[in-house]
Amino acid sequence: MERTLIKDLPDHIDEQVIIQGWLHTLRDQKNMQFLIIRDRTGLVQVAHFKKGNPELAEKISTLGTESALAMTGKVVKNEVVKLSGIEIQLEDLVIESAADIPLPFEPFGEYLPDQDFRLDWRYLDLRRDVNRLIFEVQTTVEQAMREFWLDHDFLEIHSPKIMGAPSESGAELFSLPYFETTAYLAQSPQFYKQMAMAAGFERVFEIGPVFRADPSFTSRHMTEFTGVDMEMSWIESHEDVMALMERWLAYTYEKVIEKHAGAIEATFDVRLEVPEVPFPRITMAQAHELLEDIGYDLPSVRKNDLDPGAERALATHFKESHGHDYVFVTDWPFEARPFYHMLDPENRELTRSFDLLGKGLEVATGAQREHRYEILKAQALAKGLTLEPIQNYLNYFRYGTPPHGGFGFGLSRFLMILLNLSNIREAVYLFRGPTRLSP
Repeated sequence: MERTLIKDLPDHIDEQVIIQGWLHTLRDQKNMQFLIIRDRTGLVQVAHFKKGNPELAEKISTLGTESALAMTGKVVKNEVVKLSGIEIQLEDLVIESAADIPLPFEPFGEYLPDQDFRLDWRYLDLRRDVNRLIFEVQTTVEQAMREFWLDHDFLEIHSPKIMGAPSESGAELFSLPYFETTAYLAQSPQFYKQMAMAAGFERVFEIGPVFRADPSFTSRHMTEFTGVDMEMSWIESHEDVMALMERWLAYTYEKVIEKHAGAIEATFDVRLEVPEVPFPRITMAQAHELLEDIGYDLPSVRKNDLDPGAERALATHFKESHGHDYVFVTDWPFEARPFYHMLDPENRELTRSFDLLGKGLEVATGAQREHRYEILKAQALAKGLTLEPIQNYLNYFRYGTPPHGGFGFGLSRFLMILLNLSNIREAVYLFRGPTRLSP
């Protein structure tokens, strides 16, 4: 007999079924035992009359919550049962895996331990419905992102994560022994996305791991995360990248709302709406002026940048003035950007670049890239780089590379924005930080 999911039990009234799941609750009474069983689709009550099978009753009495069980029984209507108006009359039970008693913590208990302790027992924490929903939403998000790109003639690539040279600056790199030399874990697929432009692929995307040796312990940083990257050719400026990106995000919202709006509102008290296109835009210079006008004192060390408080202040302003959760901050100073960002021809101190802020959280960085070999070399030297380690990258631009640009986007940060999560540790399957390498 095949397994029946709990959500499908109403279709099997007065039939014998097999269900498989976890013991959510056990009420062991004098004459009856009531087991609440949970699978990925819901909960059901299973009833057992002790005198009918004393041996089975004794086995049930020993069970701890969260034991993995397979149960055979008859599905009957029972209006008294608040769960669904049905229950299963137990005929047989197989203990697939008994849970030790006591549990490290009760995933469905009234009080939960702190997050760091729950991360030690992440698989138990993930059994909670709220966590399953986060990853159901993540699955829909990734599917929607891919759908949009495929509908717009993009190719998916998978670039190597072990590199012979840094993909960004020399900072925040994890190095590792690699036979007779030293290799690095990729900080982004940036160089390889641009190689695809030189190869004539014209439009590519990648969803994959990214590594940053960043010692931060904030609620938004990780040392390993899932990066969502795109690159496209034959653009006129970074505006082309932003225009595609905002439509891509709006499409992603549409698909999430279509599939999960009710569950998200019930679980997170978030009522999703598709963000209006185009998103607001503000240059970095204008952002600094606005921050001064609204009384935000930006630290002097951030004269070419924004700190988290400034990002939140800008978000509040654009939410109040435009009713929008997103804003592009554009035209960053070259001093604050990588050497491969294209300079603004009208102001060589600025780059054709942007950050996307969502609800005050930086979620993406993008730009038009410099595609001309001699200019790219000059910009690398201006940043104090030695050309030899990046010569393989520079070679991509020697034999005809089109104007191009793209962005890198943080998947887990986007989930934080989407679901109003307070900590990125909630939005990632297994968190990696400076002091956490397990489980």
